[in-house]
Amino acid sequence: MLPRILVAALGGVALSLAFEPVALPTVIPFCIAAFVLCCRGLRLRTGWIPALAFGIGFQWVHLFWMRAVGPDAWLALATAEALFIALLGSLVTVLTRHRWWPLWTAAAWTAIEVWRSGWPFSGMPWGRLAFATADTFVADALPWIGSVGVSFVLALSGTLLAWLLVARGRERRIAAGTLAGLVAASLVPMAVSWQGDSAGTATVAAIQGDVPGAGDDILYDYRQVTQNQIDVTTRLAQDVAAGREPRPDFVVWPENSTAIDPFRDRQTNAGILAASDAIGVPILVGAIVDAGPEHVLNQGIVWDPVTGAGDRYTKRHPVPFGEYIPARKFFTRQFGRLAEIPRDMLSGTREEPLRIAGFEVADSICFDVAYDDGIYAQVSRGAEMLTVQTSNATFIHTDQIDQQFAITRLRAIETGRWLVVASTNGVTGVIAPDGTVVTSAEPRTQAALVEQVGLVSSVTPAVRIGPWSGRLFAALTVVGLAFAWVPYRRSRARRDVEPAPQPTGVAGAEESRSE
Repeated sequence: MLPRILVAALGGVALSLAFEPVALPTVIPFCIAAFVLCCRGLRLRTGWIPALAFGIGFQWVHLFWMRAVGPDAWLALATAEALFIALLGSLVTVLTRHRWWPLWTAAAWTAIEVWRSGWPFSGMPWGRLAFATADTFVADALPWIGSVGVSFVLALSGTLLAWLLVARGRERRIAAGTLAGLVAASLVPMAVSWQGDSAGTATVAAIQGDVPGAGDDILYDYRQVTQNQIDVTTRLAQDVAAGREPRPDFVVWPENSTAIDPFRDRQTNAGILAASDAIGVPILVGAIVDAGPEHVLNQGIVWDPVTGAGDRYTKRHPVPFGEYIPARKFFTRQFGRLAEIPRDMLSGTREEPLRIAGFEVADSICFDVAYDDGIYAQVSRGAEMLTVQTSNATFIHTDQIDQQFAITRLRAIETGRWLVVASTNGVTGVIAPDGTVVTSAEPRTQAALVEQVGLVSSVTPAVRIGPWSGRLFAALTVVGLAFAWVPYRRSRARRDVEPAPQPTGVAGAEESRSE
């Protein structure tokens, strides 16, 4: 067992290298193959052991940026995510008993990935295999089969590789042919790329105002954070008036542009009004808004220079134990530090895109970009482009900002739409539908990025499929378990009743005499 555990742990660490900052996705099939082979042949009750080692090796390294919140938060989150992979290890011991085990095992990997991306407390999507593909040919499949489908293809490449390594004779030739066929099929989207229907263009400005001090505390001087947004927008207005920049149709400010309710705080309200008057177009303001004595909302508010605050998007996936406390009474009693979060952030439910300056815009706030539901809902209801408002200040000195920007690029590819991301101090940028970064601002700088972006009216097959791909792989996992359970039980029963082999030879004779 010990060699399996060591190989599995190394495989998990190697899988983390597929993501930023190393970004080496070619390791994925080999790591998945190592995971499967370390669990294959074990009992149901022991398969989780090497799988847990794999999960710890992967998640502890991949989520190392969470140490910016605290070592306890990092270890708790990473270990919780590793437990899902441990469960998968036990499933693999059963699924690999069936002749089609590469298919069932890949489906199970994908189903577990979807499950942990939404549960518990809205889950944690970080580390989905598809999120490592931004600069690979596999990303071309995203508009067709979505991130869930791409994760399945990558998982299947690993399970087929494992089959190739253990197969013999004719079966090995079949395994090699199947793996080659999968690679060939993965190249098809490169030749048949998805093209959306144009609905015109818009000129959009993304503002990065920077964060005072060390840059990692949005509340260190929250009024200056807002003032920085106002100052950069006002300078942009001066450049527009002088002809140095084109006039944008609208402006995007990042999440936490105001950490205080702009409807209650006169200074903040006046600053936003001054900025919108100066630029003369709507501003999508990222604001924290009061929702009673015990709750707050994290919103993107369309602020018109004439009519004021209008349409709003509310963050769908607040961070548990960071922006709200589940079972508050219990957890704050056990972990007193959580009491530092005085009010819980409520989840948004909006599915319609925002209407900004006459354009239909799908908004996401920070970690929302890693979830499928909000983006799919808005795009399927007519969104012509995407915006992401984010505040990565807490993680500005870690690799989290690069990992999130990679996910953001993949969302542009998956939806076939231009995407504008505004961050408080990094990474702000404009992304084309093929994932190309058209322009970006250096972290911890002030910048106003003005770009003309295309508008797209048609919807990608991936968005049309929506959550059904995840449901399909969950169903395939159940079917695979049903098919594999009988041969699994029979093989275990044979092992339990077969007599132990008798020792032979001189050593055996000596052993018999000693008994």
